[in-house]
Amino acid sequence: MTPDAINRLVAQLAKLPGVGEKTAQRLAFHVLRAPPEFAKSLASALNEVVDKVRLCAKCFSLHDGPSDVLCGFCTDTRRDDRVLCVVEGISDEMAIERTREFKGRYHVLHGVLSPLEGIGPDQLRIRELVSRLSESPVEEIIVATNPDVEGEATALYLTRLLKPIGLRVSRLAQGIPMGGDLEYADQATLARALSARRDL
Repeated sequence: MTPDAINRLVAQLAKLPGVGEKTAQRLAFHVLRAPPEFAKSLASALNEVVDKVRLCAKCFSLHDGPSDVLCGFCTDTRRDDRVLCVVEGISDEMAIERTREFKGRYHVLHGVLSPLEGIGPDQLRIRELVSRLSESPVEEIIVATNPDVEGEATALYLTRLLKPIGLRVSRLAQGIPMGGDLEYADQATLARALSARRDL
């Protein structure tokens, strides 16, 4: 007995990652209860994202300018051209940027190697990465893929591809999180923490 418009909204919201049907219903009813300006602003923001957001032609991050214009990361003259951080996606880039510790450049792969899903090197931005390295003074590549099977496979592939060029290839350290207890850490995490130990 629910109106078709609400059912369509719930169906669309439920397609978002991490949103189930119940959460989609709550969101839909929140939109209905909010002032009409809220729904119009939300619709306008969604349209603007689709119409204006583009991939940077150099690092493949996002920006809201013309397609031939570079993003803010690539045009920022304060960043170090010698260090390039390779990430799986935009959310990983944002996570690293929130630390305010990294001052180099980025390269977004837009995925990881996953043969079972038919994702090989040609489906990622690896060719563009290699091409970019021939045009810039990069000395170190930081591979910041996730520590899962696909992320590790991608890191290994990039290492074998880039080390012969003469670049330093490093990987984000992995191990015990801040505030974590050793007794609750799994064996793989403890093993990584031991192998990535550093001098004090």
